[in-house]
Amino acid sequence: MPLIVTPHIAIPDGELSESFIRASGPGGQNVNKVASAVQLRFDAQNSSSLPDDVKARLKSIAGRRMTKDGVIVIEAKRFRDQEHNRADARARLAALIARAAKPPVKRKKTHVPRGQKTKRLEQKRRRGEVKAKRGRPQLDD
Repeated sequence: MPLIVTPHIAIPDGELSESFIRASGPGGQNVNKVASAVQLRFDAQNSSSLPDDVKARLKSIAGRRMTKDGVIVIEAKRFRDQEHNRADARARLAALIARAAKPPVKRKKTHVPRGQKTKRLEQKRRRGEVKAKRGRPQLDD
């Protein structure tokens, strides 16, 4: 079953690889026997299901989760059973890609109204006068 990220982006299972490792933390005697943590790998750089602009944004968003070769590695060990950790890892990968799929919002240039400029300059002038009056008094001859 492919990983559905957005209505336009779906990652086939063939591009995802999962390996199961032993998790640290609570779990009693079971923790030393069962490999419940999941390490999910996705080769984003060579993926045919991602557009180039999404790949570029994903590289900057993923940070240290992406290797030099462009493989995203997500470790999930939050839960004590393997199925919950698998679902958690897949959901975190989908959220990461969905964030990269959203194009950045362009900044709209605005201008400061003339009234605001004059008000600011008037406040600066008044503050300057207050500070100027703090000096030593001048002796008149």
